[in-house]
Amino acid sequence: MQRTLPLWVAMGAGLVAALASCDGSTTDMPSAFPDASVEAEPPVPPTIDRDDFAQPVLDVDVPGNAPALFEGKDTASTGPCLHEPELGSLIPRNWIRPRFRFTAPNQENLFEIRLDIPGEKTPLRIYTRQSGYTLVSATWKTITAVAVGQTLKVRVRSLVVDAGGKITAGPFLGADGTMEIAPVAAAGTVVYWTTSGGSVLKGFRMGDETVQTVITPPQTGTACVACHTSTPDGKYVAMTVSTNPGDGSGPAFVNLRSLDGTAAEPPFLTASARTLLGRLDQHAPAFSKAHWQDGDHTALTMLPIAGKTEIVWTNLEAPSTNQGEGWGIVARTGDANAASAASFSHDGQTIVYTSSPGSGAGTITGSGALFTVPYTNRAGGAAAAIAGASDPAFHYFYPTFSADDAFLAMNRIPAGPSATSYNNAAAEVFVVPRAGGTPTRLAANDPPACLSTVKSPGITNSWPKWSPEVKRANGKDYYFMVFSSTRYATGHGPQLYVAPIVVSGGVVQTYPALYLWNQPETENNHTPAWDVFELAGPK
Repeated sequence: MQRTLPLWVAMGAGLVAALASCDGSTTDMPSAFPDASVEAEPPVPPTIDRDDFAQPVLDVDVPGNAPALFEGKDTASTGPCLHEPELGSLIPRNWIRPRFRFTAPNQENLFEIRLDIPGEKTPLRIYTRQSGYTLVSATWKTITAVAVGQTLKVRVRSLVVDAGGKITAGPFLGADGTMEIAPVAAAGTVVYWTTSGGSVLKGFRMGDETVQTVITPPQTGTACVACHTSTPDGKYVAMTVSTNPGDGSGPAFVNLRSLDGTAAEPPFLTASARTLLGRLDQHAPAFSKAHWQDGDHTALTMLPIAGKTEIVWTNLEAPSTNQGEGWGIVARTGDANAASAASFSHDGQTIVYTSSPGSGAGTITGSGALFTVPYTNRAGGAAAAIAGASDPAFHYFYPTFSADDAFLAMNRIPAGPSATSYNNAAAEVFVVPRAGGTPTRLAANDPPACLSTVKSPGITNSWPKWSPEVKRANGKDYYFMVFSSTRYATGHGPQLYVAPIVVSGGVVQTYPALYLWNQPETENNHTPAWDVFELAGPK
């Protein structure tokens, strides 16, 4: 008998979304690898010479004749709504073993999950009494061994049976479609912010089935940790911290700590640099691999200067706190607005940010467009609006560069009186070429269509962060992105999802969201950063 993991854990309706703590963009960081684009081995077309699933899987309390019960013709009524994984999904080859979850509209109590897998003579058939089932590790390993780069057919059907095992309704056909296993892996580590039970940073490597605590406020000598990002080498987390346990927006400053379990500061961080990072109302640190080496450890942060938030650089090896030596303002010629949520390109040449009449906590804006400005060895230069991310009919915020700097991810909402970037239910995720162009709305914004009461906009799809590598296979570029959303009815708190994106011949194809079931469902999980974080826990 195979056992499922527990079903949905009920989340209290009183859980809130993220606390008022630096709800803005943390910068996705560059890969630690020499080239962010790696050519993967092309998948070998399967031959149907295996029969690993000749015997059906019978879950706990399932009658032995369950396969025979489903031999009847489907009725006209609609069956289970599969919402995890979604039909049409593109699943990284190193993904956590899939968990199937669905809702039963007809009070069904017996379910069939069927996967037709290329290379296998017999479909994988799973029978369960529960509205959810998680593949065992050995089964997922077998599937990925034969079907990487291939498309699987998926069907979920259901029955109502009485205590004697007699069918009283059904079979009902619900989900009927496909999903694909990508020929590439999604690399790196996600570190995110949870506000449940106090602010804490937690993290996991792709494929991990549990999360671990990464940084707690006492380790930083403060009362709250919030916005965070990785240093380009993955050894440190840079974060906004505050002495106020209930609000990371102020009095806030920036802190750097190691991820090896000791929470130590970098050895190159001077006393002057520590003082500069400790300036109050300072937020949203950002880095570039091109400016992370001996003699040039540079951080960008958002800091109010003369009543307007500016992008400032800080020399983390600073011999003094003098402006021009220890820190300075990145000039944004032609843009008199405040700056917000800056992101640093991996090649170190460009900064993207939200230009807005005003900014709160370095990241929160009520309106705005995306602008770029050249870094020019800390001097800045002429600021320019990005085509496709500066239409006055919309508010654009939380920009971030892809690992190869080819694309920008961003949030977008309609402009207007309720267009604040903070925790806005109307937020959706888009991508646009770095040089500007037509923005692409991600399919991952939308929950499954069969969840008719849950729609986007309306579910706070927010805070997109790219994976630290772009993988190439069969002439296509594979990108992955993590973001938060309040889409499912387990408590309306934010949870983390991954959005796959494939680019071929300049055409951007997006896929449904993948839910990360290793995160605690009873916690509010938000503001992820995806990078090469070197976590202290076991690999």
